[in-house]
Amino acid sequence: MKIKRFPRLDGDLAWFELCKDKNEDIGKKLKSDINVDICVVGAGIAGFSTANFLAKQYPNSKIALVEALKIGQGTSSRNAGFIIDLPHNVDGFEPNLEHDLKIYELNCFAIDILDKIVKENNIQCDWQKIGKYMCAHESSNLQGLDNFEKHLKPCGFEFQRIKGKDLEARLGTSYYKEAVFTPNNILMNPSALMRGLIKSLPKNVEVFEQSPIIEVKYGKQKVLKSYAGSVTCEILVLALDTYLEEFGLVKNRQAPIFTYGSLTQRLSDEEYERYFKDIKPYGLTSAHPAGTTVRFTPDRRIFVRNVLDFMPNLTCSEHDLRRAFEQHRLSFEARFPNLKHKNFEFTWGGTLCMTLNHESVFGEIDDNVFAMSGSNGVGMAKGVYLGYYMADLIAKKSSENLDFIIKHNKANFIPPEPLRSIGAKIRLWYEQKNAANDI
Repeated sequence: MKIKRFPRLDGDLAWFELCKDKNEDIGKKLKSDINVDICVVGAGIAGFSTANFLAKQYPNSKIALVEALKIGQGTSSRNAGFIIDLPHNVDGFEPNLEHDLKIYELNCFAIDILDKIVKENNIQCDWQKIGKYMCAHESSNLQGLDNFEKHLKPCGFEFQRIKGKDLEARLGTSYYKEAVFTPNNILMNPSALMRGLIKSLPKNVEVFEQSPIIEVKYGKQKVLKSYAGSVTCEILVLALDTYLEEFGLVKNRQAPIFTYGSLTQRLSDEEYERYFKDIKPYGLTSAHPAGTTVRFTPDRRIFVRNVLDFMPNLTCSEHDLRRAFEQHRLSFEARFPNLKHKNFEFTWGGTLCMTLNHESVFGEIDDNVFAMSGSNGVGMAKGVYLGYYMADLIAKKSSENLDFIIKHNKANFIPPEPLRSIGAKIRLWYEQKNAANDI
């Protein structure tokens, strides 16, 4: 079947542009017809993890990892740079203690894997175990903090409730009324992390970048064609998130939601001394799911992310980027009025792959075709552990964790177009309206 939509860059991706090795080719372009044992399509966090652990389970097998863009430009590299350890629920549902503890265990397992790889390979990605703030500006959104606490307390997770001058002294802004701080979140540059991770792959993984798949043939032998070459394999893994449905075997399970980030110029020494002296790098998310994410980075920049759009064409326009940029300016200046003169150096867009029940697609979707998709906004840790256990699934290794993942990753049916678009747009309008000035 022909593939109709392909990943592309949407704006200027700050994290990639700030990578010291951005001009280095990590993989080569697919320019010949090759045969391998296993092909993994998608070199994001889930694709990396799957290829990495398959290579260790099958050290004598040839594995191809194929990416449409340059390494470090895909969805896993466009996020806010958080790796979250805790179950992430502010929707007010009743806590499920056993489920929350298992998700926490899997997230910590994933973070430990990444931490070890980062240290062993000296990956320069501003990796910091520095915690995370969940903040509320609107009194109406303090309920989100209460809901978060309601999930944290039964599990015994460490947290602090902070408000007033104490919170202002940590964030460099008086904008927020209250916050819940949790200490074990990781912050990093996601492009630099992904590039370092892909470089660390075992020797039996051959990496191809800037090689979009334009056609796929299923059967005992799977054939994936790019513009100038092809890969033939027996086992195929699709680690594609929003692009999974383009490959024809999974339908009506996910919704592509675009969101946008902007990053300022570096603060001058004078600006830093005046407004951010003694403030450590931090990351904050909103107590409302549609609210603004903010970071103060180790190189003294301020990151802002907000605006949610349903994008069935899987890309955004210049108009969309301009609209997001204008909202980012409003959000930035409301929080940091003393820095109104500070320009954004970068603005970009990327997708959140959402499912109706917040569960992923995971498993064998055709004969020796395996898929992972639906990261639901918490994909960095989830992608690592799904990739790890995908390798176990392919190797026919059973475990309690794999059983849990299979049981709890069955994405619900989403109505087809036009109902999907109508429903998604109404929901996004409603959520962003209720977030109010937490955007």
